Amino acid sequence: QILMLVLSLLGLLAVILTLPVSDAFRGQLLGLAGILLSAMLALSSTTLLGNAMAGVMLRAVRSFRSGDFVRVGDHYGRVSERGLFHTEIQTEDRDLTTLPNLYLVTHPVTVTRSTGTIVSATVSLGYDVPRDRVHDLLLQAAGEIRLKDPFVQVLELGDFSVTYRVAGLLSEVKQVISMRSALRCKVMDALHDGGVEIVSPNFMNQRILDESQKFVPRRPQAASPEALQGSTPEALLFDKAEQAESVEKMQERYRQLGKDIEAGKELLKTAEEPDEKQELEHRIELLKRRRQALAEMAKAKEAELED
Repeated sequence: QILMLVLSLLGLLAVILTLPVSDAFRGQLLGLAGILLSAMLALSSTTLLGNAMAGVMLRAVRSFRSGDFVRVGDHYGRVSERGLFHTEIQTEDRDLTTLPNLYLVTHPVTVTRSTGTIVSATVSLGYDVPRDRVHDLLLQAAGEIRLKDPFVQVLELGDFSVTYRVAGLLSEVKQVISMRSALRCKVMDALHDGGVEIVSPNFMNQRILDESQKFVPRRPQAASPEALQGSTPEALLFDKAEQAESVEKMQERYRQLGKDIEAGKELLKTAEEPDEKQELEHRIELLKRRRQALAEMAKAKEAELED
């Protein structure tokens, strides 16, 4: 595209120079073309330079890296590519969204911490349900998907219902999408198994039923937490982000191996014993082979990302 733009400008210049007009008029046309080109560069350079400076700033601050979950405005997903002018994120629908770096530095960026994040679910229940009973059932639901340090909060005392929130710490943040859904499922199951109805305040049914009849659906035996965790969709949703994270980690490891090789060479210069020199040479050679293999793997991964 840049080559075509340059060729187009050169073609326009050639047309102006070959026009059968006077030299004065030709000079006016060249001056007008120069003014238009200068205006285009002036208007576009502001955005280009701003995005470039924002890209450098994001690299220096290192607030996020490839593979991290980020939320910027209405956009949420995992970082799949970081460039000088833009950052690409992979959304929950597996689509790719490109955000200008200038947008990222002018809007708050929320990054999910790699050490863990809070997963929560809310539910509204009637005032006739004992609060302690709800507290125990919600903690049971959070414990079944192995959330750490679960807790229950009362968010709102409404006119017809009480809004509860159950939450806990999820250490494996790559499963945050599936674990949010799993927590909601377990909340329904725990409340239904405990005999607690989840109905709207405006619930109405015209059938005449026994007063002891409760609207709790029957369900088969619940799957084990291991089976639940084995069916997570994140590998499909964030495949490019996973590859980008892997490439970045390989690049960091590649740089670290280079530092280790240089450190080994410095030690080799000061080594005096033959056995020590031989051991250092063997270690340096082994590090070089690992570095070469890592470079080939990173190159193959980058080729997959480009495809």
